[in-house]
Amino acid sequence: MKHVFMLVAACFMSLCTTAQELTVGSYNIRYKNKADSIDGNGWARRCTSMCNQIAWERPDIFGAQEVLHPQLLDLERELPAYRWIGVGRDDGKQAGEYAAIFYNPDRLELIDKGNFWLSQTPDRPGLGWDAACVRICSWGHFRDRFSKKEFFFLNLHMDHVGVKARAESAKLVMQRITQMTDGGKKLAVLTGDFNVPQTNELYSLFTNSGVLKDCYASAARRFAENGTYNAYDFLSWTNNRIDHIFVTPTTQVNAYAILTDGYWREDKDGRMTRHNISDHYPVFARISF
Repeated sequence: MKHVFMLVAACFMSLCTTAQELTVGSYNIRYKNKADSIDGNGWARRCTSMCNQIAWERPDIFGAQEVLHPQLLDLERELPAYRWIGVGRDDGKQAGEYAAIFYNPDRLELIDKGNFWLSQTPDRPGLGWDAACVRICSWGHFRDRFSKKEFFFLNLHMDHVGVKARAESAKLVMQRITQMTDGGKKLAVLTGDFNVPQTNELYSLFTNSGVLKDCYASAARRFAENGTYNAYDFLSWTNNRIDHIFVTPTTQVNAYAILTDGYWREDKDGRMTRHNISDHYPVFARISF
């Protein structure tokens, strides 16, 4: 009986080590600006609902785009279970938008971190090619405290205007991931607002690389009734997904979702009206390495 018990325990420990599930995500939170406040979609109205949504979903790690430093402090205050890494894209410190990575330190141990710019000078801030904005990719090297497996997590925001900038940025990111993962042999997750849908040839640059695959396409179960960009219009529908989660090929994708949650508030006439939390819907996936 003792031997049977030890065998069962060993099998249980093996399963715990090899099949731990991680919830990962990508969220373009929409930067804080006066125009949104005039339209009734200001950050002050959206922040708490967004943090409640994230706290409910409880991702282990997620990438956030368009985060300005004051928003970062708000998220830090309202999501005390998380830590974050990243720098402002304009100066490598606090200026400009962050492509921040939030993670649960109770689940994940940070081993190393870094940033590179999507430009011809990736090691320092700078405008790349025909881009309208300075763009950055932040990354972290993590160890899962449960399974003891290590992985890289990268988060980016590609340019919304520059066609060449997006193409060259995609090539640069793939070069970096290929180096980090030894051609996809090591584990990695790439999240972000890519500003290209799944029908764009740049999307194929990632999925045909042999180094990454799309969580949407690979998911065993999928809940994605809309695309990811909504322009604050909760009635709009699109098939286009411009916010993506890519993972290395051996990763098992158990589930994938695009969450179209909103919040309600009273308008000037006393009526309750529905609003989207951001102009992008967040994307989450449950994966096993």
